[in-house]
Amino acid sequence: MRHLMSPLDLSVDELDELLNLANDIEKHPEKYAHACDGKKLATCFYEPSTRTRLSFEAAMLNLGGSVLGFASADSSSAAKGESVSDTIRIISCYADICAMRHPKEGAPLVASQKSQIPVINAGDGGHQHPTQTLTDLLTIRSLKGRLDNMTIGLCGDLKFGRTVHSLINALIRYPGIRFVLISPEELKIPSYIREDVLKAKQIPFTEVERLEDAIPELDVLYMNRVQKERFFNEEDYVRLKDFYILTREKLSLAREDMLVLHPLPRVNEISVEVDDDPRAVYFKQAQYGVYVRMALILTLLGISVE
Repeated sequence: MRHLMSPLDLSVDELDELLNLANDIEKHPEKYAHACDGKKLATCFYEPSTRTRLSFEAAMLNLGGSVLGFASADSSSAAKGESVSDTIRIISCYADICAMRHPKEGAPLVASQKSQIPVINAGDGGHQHPTQTLTDLLTIRSLKGRLDNMTIGLCGDLKFGRTVHSLINALIRYPGIRFVLISPEELKIPSYIREDVLKAKQIPFTEVERLEDAIPELDVLYMNRVQKERFFNEEDYVRLKDFYILTREKLSLAREDMLVLHPLPRVNEISVEVDDDPRAVYFKQAQYGVYVRMALILTLLGISVE
């Protein structure tokens, strides 16, 4: 039995196989429509979510399975003080696979150690968000045709942005990757990512504050919202929330084939006037998220479709 806590739980070869399966699901959805008949997915979400929870549920329904679970800690026995360890023991009696989101870093890992079914980390605090990373990789590979030899701009909240941390860890395994880290001083990438990942593995990167200075050289621009829920005080959030707004004017500085990604939800860091630009692929990215989660459910359940 395997779990998915981090993108690094998959080797590069396994990742390629997963993305190939997701691409096949995109092209031939009817082939997979009954692959999970009789199987149940539990979505245990201790934090609010739209895309991640619903895309997991859509993925399982598309495979012919069914779903159960809860959408907030208040609607579960966590409100009564039940531990994650006890909850997953109970869920293991009801479902075949579980996707868990939790505000505390490491909570899904604790669950996986007590679980009788595969557990997927659907986001744990500011730590990891592996299925968003799989979605990002599938989007880039499908639209760019590769995952190597690119300059990736990461913009916004790089300190608390778990999607950014996961994406960096996943992409550094491919040759020719360079990062441009675009953030204000207060939201710079954590030192453990800078020192233990980028510098330790000799990955080229630069840190800048102005988006306009970085955008002309990028193959991919990954926008990230300033997350109110990660701040300790309202004043800091209000001061930084509008630090970066991608407008049509700024996008005019970019290459014609640059991709704009965003894990969503968007607040106002991407102007709606950008939505119609062919380089803006964040809504397409959300669709790729369903395909990659379908592929992941099949892989962890050990189900193959000829």
